[in-house]
Formats: sequence, structure tokens, C-alpha cells
Amino acid sequence: MQPDKRHIDWRSPRLWRLIIQWLFFGWCLFLGVQFGLFVRHFETMGQTGYYPRPPGVEGFLPIGALVSLKAWIFTGDIDPVHPAALILFVTFLGMALLAKKSFCSFLCPVGTLSEAAWKLGQKLFGRNFRIWPWLDLLLRGVKYALLLFFVKLVLIDMPVLALRGFMAAPYWAIADVKMLHFFTQMSLTSLTIVVVLTLLSVPFKNFWCRFLCPYGALLGLLSMLSPFKITRRASSCIGCGACSRSCPALLDVQQKTQVHSPECTGCLTCASNCPVDGTLSMAFWKRPLPGIVFVGVVLLLFGGGVLTGMLSGHWQTILTYTDYQYLVPNASQLGH
Repeated sequence: MQPDKRHIDWRSPRLWRLIIQWLFFGWCLFLGVQFGLFVRHFETMGQTGYYPRPPGVEGFLPIGALVSLKAWIFTGDIDPVHPAALILFVTFLGMALLAKKSFCSFLCPVGTLSEAAWKLGQKLFGRNFRIWPWLDLLLRGVKYALLLFFVKLVLIDMPVLALRGFMAAPYWAIADVKMLHFFTQMSLTSLTIVVVLTLLSVPFKNFWCRFLCPYGALLGLLSMLSPFKITRRASSCIGCGACSRSCPALLDVQQKTQVHSPECTGCLTCASNCPVDGTLSMAFWKRPLPGIVFVGVVLLLFGGGVLTGMLSGHWQTILTYTDYQYLVPNASQLGH
């Protein structure tokens, strides 16, 4: 009797990663719409319905969160204006330290769209393309240069007094609204850049993530300290190269005993494509674990971080309805 090819293996970590990716992407869209309706209420002076502001949108304020992190370290105070920005930022840093760049492969909406783009490219062209090795190495340095710029600007050059001034300024209070306006009132230049980067992600795997994302660069460096590593058992490896061919980060997994690269996102794609059971696995301190366990760790770390922020009272902003009545209609003037 032939096996049913339509059977869904609910134990598959690859399946669960895809489910988590798209559920989180949908949740981000929902938050964006809810926040848009919240802002619209104040832009129309209350003529449209009121919707509560979702704190989760602060996850899209990584630079401000970096400022907030330094202020927290040096003063012990958590910014009350956008506390969820710091909570989410610290959660994602913690995920990188403990569970590789799992934010990039499980939760990041940009990463989800980028993956969908290069998979579309595979269907259109029959494969994805690779940039010349020397140029690939040069371009990968761009994201680290951007990371160094922000680290120097915020962590090195910005004194504590300036940190306090930034977080007390109207610009920071309205940063989430400005972020929304970037997408809803996009200039022709910004739109062109977004379209070009999206199109480049079709033939080239994860173009933005691989070459330009400073957030991913930071998480990648931290992930090198993670106790989780993709591990290959050489004794059972048949040398088919399926792992290397399937790796979204273009790592030559077949030639490694353990993958230590900051480019590894812990997506488990290589392990899922290995035809020999037990040869490739996500190992914890060199001890192989089922992929589904790693998926559970990722969810536990993310959920634990968010829940900690909520229960500790560092999730909702202290800004009031009256504050937004002034801030939102004047968003375009504030911070100039």
C-alpha cells in the first residue's frame, strides 16, 4: 500500500517553523492595522472609532531600544514611554544568546517575506543565484559596518545626559507614529529602495538579511555564544551535500562538524533535508536533540520575555489619551 503523500507530519520542526513564521507575520499585520486605527482616531480629532494602542508595535523601534538599553544599564531605569521596545529588544538578544538567530528564522516579518521571495525565485528560475565569493564577502561587511555605526553612535558617543534628553523628547514619544507614517506615507525614494531590495531577494537568498541588516548582524555575533549548534555526525554522513545546497545562509554544512557561523539562523533547514536520520541535528552542548525541542525553546524564550515585561509592569506606555491628542496631529512637526 502506497503511503499517503498528503499526510502531514506534525512532529516536523520545519513545519512548525513555517507555522510560527506566518502566524507571527499575521500577528504583526494585525498589530499594524490596530495601531493605524489608533493613530487615525487622533488624526481625525476623534471622528473615527477609538482602538487601544498595541504595545507590540514598539518591536519596530530597534535604534530607540538600543538607547533605552544603555539608559537602563547606566541608570537602572526602564523607559516608561516605550517600555515594550526595551523588553522585546532584550528578549531578542536573549534568544540569540541562548537559541541562535532564531528571531530571524522564526519571528522576523522581514525574514519571512525574504524567505517567501527566494522560494518564489526557485520556482521562477529553477534555482537561486550566488554572488561571486569575493563580492559576497565584501557586501556582508556592510551590515557589520552599519552595526558598528549605531554602536559607536549610541553605546560609545552618547552620554547619559543625552540619553535622558532623547527619551524625554517629543520625537521619541512619537517615534512609533513616525514609523507608521514611513509605511503609510512612503516617499518615492523609499518605495523604490524597498521594491529594489524585494526584487533582489527573489534571485538571491535573503539579500537584505545577508548584506544589509545591522539587527541581524548583532544577533549573529551574539548567537556565536549560544550553546545550541547544528552538529554533523561524520560517521553516518553519506556526503550527498543536501544540507549545504538547502542552507538559506549558504553555509557549507557538509564540511563542518559544528556550525559556528554568525550567519546560521537555527532554521533547521539543513537537518530537515538530511536523508540520513540522526546525522544532522541541533545539539545542546554537543548533545543532539530533536528539532521540535529547539522549536519549543524558541517559543519559551520569546513568550517568557514578553510575559515578564507584562507582569513586571513594563509593557504599556505611560502616555495618556490627552498626550496623544497633542502628539499625533503634530507628529510631522515634532523632532525637526
